[in-house]
Amino acid sequence: MAALSSAALLGAATAHAQQTNRFTISGYVRDGATGESLPGVAVVHPATGQGTTTNTFGFYSLTLAASPDSVRLLVSALGYERLRLAQKADRSFTHDFRLKPSSAELAGVEVVGSKEEKVAESTRMGTINVPVAQIKLLPALFGETDVLKVLQLLPGVQAGGEGSSGLYVRGGSPDQNLMLLDGTPIYNASHLFGFFSVFNADAIKNVELIKGGFPARYGGRLSSVVDITMKEGNMEKLHGEGAIGLIASRFTLEGPIKKDTASFIFSARRTYIDILARPLIMAQGNGLVAGYYFYDLNGKLNWKLGARDRLYLSGYMGYDEFYANDESKRDNGDYYKQKSALGWGNRIVALRWNHVVNDRLFMNSHLTFTRYQFDVGSTQEERYTNGSGQTSTEKFSLNYLSNIQDVSAKVDFDYVPNPNHYIRFGGQYIRHQFRPGALQSEGSVDPAQNQATGRRIGADEASLYAEDDVKLTDRLKVNVGLRLNSFLVEKKLYPSVEPRLAARFLLTEDWALKGAYARTTQYVHLLTNSGIGLPTDLWVPATAKTQPQKAQQFSLGAARNLRFKGEDFELSFETYYKPMQNLIEFREGADFVGTTDDNYEAKITSGQGWAYGGEVFLQKKTGKTTGWIGYTLAWSNRRFAELNQGLTYPYKYDRRHDFKLVVIHEFSPTLTLSGTFVYGTGQAVTLSQGRYSLGPDSGPTFEDYGTRNSYRMAAYHRLDLDLSHTKKKRWGEVVNSFSVYNAYNRKNPYFIYLGRGQGSDKLSYRQVSLFPILPSFSKTFRF
Repeated sequence: MAALSSAALLGAATAHAQQTNRFTISGYVRDGATGESLPGVAVVHPATGQGTTTNTFGFYSLTLAASPDSVRLLVSALGYERLRLAQKADRSFTHDFRLKPSSAELAGVEVVGSKEEKVAESTRMGTINVPVAQIKLLPALFGETDVLKVLQLLPGVQAGGEGSSGLYVRGGSPDQNLMLLDGTPIYNASHLFGFFSVFNADAIKNVELIKGGFPARYGGRLSSVVDITMKEGNMEKLHGEGAIGLIASRFTLEGPIKKDTASFIFSARRTYIDILARPLIMAQGNGLVAGYYFYDLNGKLNWKLGARDRLYLSGYMGYDEFYANDESKRDNGDYYKQKSALGWGNRIVALRWNHVVNDRLFMNSHLTFTRYQFDVGSTQEERYTNGSGQTSTEKFSLNYLSNIQDVSAKVDFDYVPNPNHYIRFGGQYIRHQFRPGALQSEGSVDPAQNQATGRRIGADEASLYAEDDVKLTDRLKVNVGLRLNSFLVEKKLYPSVEPRLAARFLLTEDWALKGAYARTTQYVHLLTNSGIGLPTDLWVPATAKTQPQKAQQFSLGAARNLRFKGEDFELSFETYYKPMQNLIEFREGADFVGTTDDNYEAKITSGQGWAYGGEVFLQKKTGKTTGWIGYTLAWSNRRFAELNQGLTYPYKYDRRHDFKLVVIHEFSPTLTLSGTFVYGTGQAVTLSQGRYSLGPDSGPTFEDYGTRNSYRMAAYHRLDLDLSHTKKKRWGEVVNSFSVYNAYNRKNPYFIYLGRGQGSDKLSYRQVSLFPILPSFSKTFRF
């Protein structure tokens, strides 16, 4: 890989050396009102048509031929006024742009894709940017804006179940999604047993989803990358934002520490389900106190150390806890206490240093820490008096925990020798520490029976990558890259070579053919037997007995820029084929109960998977009415030698047809109506085909389940609506939002069970639906 990086740089440097009388313009593009860096802004030289876009941190570099005339640049981003620069071009220079938000353009805020580059021009496939402003306008369950639920409205992405925030991308499972918050992995992105995600939209600046054609700079997962960037903090003035909903409230505060030099942002969110329910529970008078809550805390500091250096320190902490405390007392002073709890959460810390090495080379170094853990346990304490009047106290506790922890160092370089090349290269080292399952018990009756099981498994992962987005001709543009990985665990080394290729060929100015190939490797597995995001999922590493997951993805499609009656549309069509190896599942009858570090490998089996299909995506970005239509025709199958008699079966979340419609209409700058409609083929389930007994009528009964996932639940469809009204105040504004989830009260299946109807002894399968029509209200304030 070092040779590959050196060759790429040497080739680019040689090409540059052969070009005389050239100069480079570089700098940052920022929001004129807040000082936030703006990624994906187009910086174009109209005279030649050459241009570039800013990177994640708002940095750009553009090399042009010298001219006796002044160079003229056009800087543009949707939602901002265009900015022009005219300056004599006799030498290289730096120039920072501050774009002013445009109220005229904001009337038609972009729905998907915040970049000016047209869909037909980009080499990338399966990549979509979702502006946070639009995420906040869409209908929300219980009034809680959710980033991942909006991503579920895109083609090729499915929800795991009713209300779930899990992502199933192109036939993959949730653990195959690389969730990044400021470049740091989040291992469990769910709150409230999967109904909400951990991402607070008020603290987020940018959201990008990559479903295929993965650039070489991303690795470690098979199905997708969700790259989320936190806000940096307002450099100009103090700004606050918050919301009060039915089950949770949130508050965000940001502002300058030193104007134009340093800033901060802090955001907090908490549910109050436990507080609201506590008086009702205590009114029962039985000594039971139970509840559930979750919280999120986001923070970030941003320092401008100089013209070439910036430092960012960001952190996140979130936790869910379900608890039940029971206590009873007797007149003689004896008592019995029991405390039970289930909790899970993430903690991350990220330190970034940006350095402009020169006007064409940008460096980002990154130190991160991430930890996910869940705990379930119970503690009992009893005091009792025997017949002779002597008192004794007994205590007993049993706890089960599982966690994964990473410490990582990473460095990335962006090198732009000329407008025809955009080179990225870098490397990363990760120290993993796994604790798949640890059982701890303690009791005072027999100390010899106290135990603490569970060992930690350490692993080292290293990677190097290089990629070049190169324009070969006016019609042909290619992104070619290579990623080298290695994973060392318990003296077992797993190397991996991952070529990446994406290309686009312009048939006309508005029509393009696209293709992509990516080979990916995943060294971590998620053991799960739950589809609704319950925190009983165990993260385990690849070992000598359990090989890493591998996949290839082939993509082919077309893209078209459309203009109809003065309105701009983008149309894309993609097909994909993704074979996967070394997938793991629990063996028949096994689950996480009693699973520890020493026995989990005996409970699992490995197999293969295949996912393929086609996606159509039509989006309207500007105007008073915006939105998109997405349709997916897909297949996803699995085969395990030790499951289903070795026969191929459909994956649980195999959906043949998946349709999404999103519409946002602004009646005025203060009144917005939005709606979403989803339809999907029913979820695959395994049901009993019959039952038999081996003895008399009173003997044991056995179920014959037949082929795995051979039945389908009823089709899923739902309509959600949201009406938002903004009131201007002297100190800021207030947004009142009224949402309706499942507007026509569709009884969608959540699960199916075998039972008897009321007044009947006949067994039949019965459907359980979770959410009927649910209205909700939230109030948001900004100052």
